[in-house]
Amino acid sequence: MAHRAETTLAWPASLAQDHEGRVQVRFPDFPEALTDGADEAEALAEAADCLAEAVAARIADGEELPAPSPLRRGMHAVPLPPVLAYKAALFSAMRRDGVSKSELARRLDIDEKDMRRLLDPRYRGSKVERLHAALAACGVAARITLVDTVRRERLLDATTRPGRGTIRPAPAVTTRRAE
Repeated sequence: MAHRAETTLAWPASLAQDHEGRVQVRFPDFPEALTDGADEAEALAEAADCLAEAVAARIADGEELPAPSPLRRGMHAVPLPPVLAYKAALFSAMRRDGVSKSELARRLDIDEKDMRRLLDPRYRGSKVERLHAALAACGVAARITLVDTVRRERLLDATTRPGRGTIRPAPAVTTRRAE
């Protein structure tokens, strides 16, 4: 059986209170990404924005994205927004395989300008379906994992009665190499 390498696109962050009582956030994998908040909830909200900016900047600059380090005790997993997670996975797969934007545009039978937009972390009009197709053209299958962090149970379980709960956005996008 072929080995499946899966990656969850959420990076660990450490929180520490500074001398003024604010909660500082640091990402071991992104030394340039630092932020803070008045309390833990605000710090984690700021952390999500900070991580997204750090990843977007690295993609825009053509710099490698580090794989998420293991989550250690006391750390928080901070996921990317879903569309940016897809773009980060696509950028990393193209880098790994040495696939140019022109080559991927050819594989997808799209204009090179559309391919540039698909990879642009600041472009908000990218469709998830097109990102899925681009990842598949690089041998990567993407799937969305939903986690109910409140109830700690399966979200779409057969025993769940309709109307009993809410659907929450996925905290991370997981990618795996296609077989």
